[in-house]
Amino acid sequence: MPSIFTKIINGEIPCYKIAEDERFFAFLDINPLAKGHTLVVPKQETDYLFDLEDNLLAAMNVFAKKVALAQKKVIPCKRVGVAVLGLEVPHAHIHLIPMNSEADVNFRNPKLQLEAQEFEKIAQAIRSQLEL
Repeated sequence: MPSIFTKIINGEIPCYKIAEDERFFAFLDINPLAKGHTLVVPKQETDYLFDLEDNLLAAMNVFAKKVALAQKKVIPCKRVGVAVLGLEVPHAHIHLIPMNSEADVNFRNPKLQLEAQEFEKIAQAIRSQLEL
């Protein structure tokens, strides 16, 4: 059975897409820790990040870097934190979280509640700064 991320990639479930190429897909987390919190996933459905082939894992990090650089241009933050947890969805993914302190990437923090138009505004702003 396809993961929820595969369904998002295939357009079966809507998302706030940030970027896509032939191997990777990035979209806003709908339960964000911070505005601009983005998930980067490989299109190849693989449960565990470190089960990816080395070249795909390396390319995924380069793709994530481009997204993070775009995030930093539009979301006020000191850094974009990277988190790999991967237990909630059996599909490898990287969280890119704009942060001003380490406390901002605590997954026990309350999630932000944003309206659809705010998600779309954030996604458009990040997309406008992407250099893929």
